[in-house]
Amino acid sequence: MAVGGANGTAPVAIIGAALDLGQGRRGVDMGPSAIRYAGLDARIVELGRVCHDWGNVVTPVAESIAFGDEHARFLDEIKATCERIADLVARAKERGYLPLVLGGDHSVALGTLGGLARSAGPGGALWLDAHGDLNRPETSPTGNVHGMVLAAALGLAGPLFEGEKWPIPMVDPSRVALVGVRALDEGERNLLRQLGALVYTMSDVDRIGVERAIRESLEHIAGSGFVHVSLDMDVVDPEVAPGVGTPVRGGFSYREAHFALELVAESGLAGSLEVVEVNPILDRENATGRLAVELVASALGARIL
Repeated sequence: MAVGGANGTAPVAIIGAALDLGQGRRGVDMGPSAIRYAGLDARIVELGRVCHDWGNVVTPVAESIAFGDEHARFLDEIKATCERIADLVARAKERGYLPLVLGGDHSVALGTLGGLARSAGPGGALWLDAHGDLNRPETSPTGNVHGMVLAAALGLAGPLFEGEKWPIPMVDPSRVALVGVRALDEGERNLLRQLGALVYTMSDVDRIGVERAIRESLEHIAGSGFVHVSLDMDVVDPEVAPGVGTPVRGGFSYREAHFALELVAESGLAGSLEVVEVNPILDRENATGRLAVELVASALGARIL
């Protein structure tokens, strides 16, 4: 039975994915626990939302498996985990919930977007990230899948990313917006020149401001299917969010990050959220986990007054 309503009132289903196979630095597998420990469910309930925590999907441990293809490390295991995420995300949407996926590294988005696309067809995505995540196996300098996941969702990373649990493409290439980008590989730059994606680098944000960048991005991604917001905590400057998987200096300030997510809530467009790349090993007293909770709250409608 469906229990939801509009995006502003829909109950929230928390889905954890303690996955760190998509990147080379250990620790983001503890991200879901750090975010929960910072009081996520209580904060959501304070906003007047029903909140159900569906636990974590089963994930393998890197030390127990071989990394496989050096151009897409641990891809088989990542896909298996993401299939479990996709099942839960699809179930959440069918029951009227707003899925909130907690990573883990950004490769979990393959499951989130896969489940959304299975339920509603290809949709739009707002990608708040220091990186483009648009590498492909043949262009990636590391073979780390978290840097390929958006290309995969767009159907541009080749047949290795196909699966029975999701359609390809998951995201309409004309309905993707990246904001906060400041670290791109050459293969990503070449791909972006060919895409119809809207891209606001941090230099662009400096020039035009967060409000214009986010409002124009939301307008760009609106449409049928779904609208998803994927928040990589490394979009925030490491002075504010030190505990992230791949920090890059020069990101959003504390207030810029909150304002961006407040604008998401104001739009009423987002039917799903994702928060990834919190690494407690690199954090200071769970500051990044706490910030993740605060930003989720802003995305769900929290206001100062």
